[in-house]
Amino acid sequence: MRFLVFQTLNGLTTGALLFFIASGLTVVFGLMRILNLAHGALFLLGGFVGFTVQMATGSFVLAALAGGASAGLLGLVTQQLFTRTLLRSAFNQVLLTLGIAFILDNAILVIWGGVPRSLQPPLVLSGSISVLGVMYPVYRLFLIGLALLAGAALWSFWERSRLGAVIRACVDDRPMAAAMAIRVDMVFACVFTVGAALAGITGVLGGPVLGLSIGLDFDVLLLAVVVVVVGGIGSLSGAFIASMLVGLIDSYVKASFPELSYFTLFAPVILILLVRPAGLFGRATNE
Repeated sequence: MRFLVFQTLNGLTTGALLFFIASGLTVVFGLMRILNLAHGALFLLGGFVGFTVQMATGSFVLAALAGGASAGLLGLVTQQLFTRTLLRSAFNQVLLTLGIAFILDNAILVIWGGVPRSLQPPLVLSGSISVLGVMYPVYRLFLIGLALLAGAALWSFWERSRLGAVIRACVDDRPMAAAMAIRVDMVFACVFTVGAALAGITGVLGGPVLGLSIGLDFDVLLLAVVVVVVGGIGSLSGAFIASMLVGLIDSYVKASFPELSYFTLFAPVILILLVRPAGLFGRATNE
């Protein structure tokens, strides 16, 4: 029983972090048809910037804001400089964003070195409490609760707000949205920037749990892409449910059969895509 509770909480914590990073990735992918392989590098950059700010100020909140701002600014610059290149072909997207990821990785290595780092959670969230007889860190429980609140807020924005309707219109039919006088280029820039900022903030949020090290960005990116594919491209509700499923599978398998972790993660993905190629909550498109 203790094993089940502990691994379930670990899986939900991982799922919470995956949702934060995958939500931006899936909307960018659904809206712009861009698979941003530099998304994981933005996650790592935000984490290291947040680490530096926390070391200088002692504030976790300022660290999260700095991490999100740095990643968001870099995302905006990338989107503005390479919009035409990114939208021209999927091959260009892979080469360009993968190249940016390697450049950021090497820049992080030069600036911060190769020694793994870790952020400290806020004092108010330090320590552990008992959950069904298992002592579990308060900060990880906070991440699970934050993901639930963020998921509800994003769903409300996506489904109920006027701006959410505008973004969904661009996702569903870009030419028609442009014909309705929607500034699709501005929507692209805003969504890409917000998605990058979410990745940077997640790097700070995940710092106390995952730590910060070179190579972590590609591990996180791999799981985030799985979430996007399983949940459905452009679906926030799909991203939330898929994040929790992937987090739980990853936690249980790594604890029980670590040598089979990738097989047991990707086998269900293949089965899902055989039944629903568009993902659990995605819709088939002509693109």
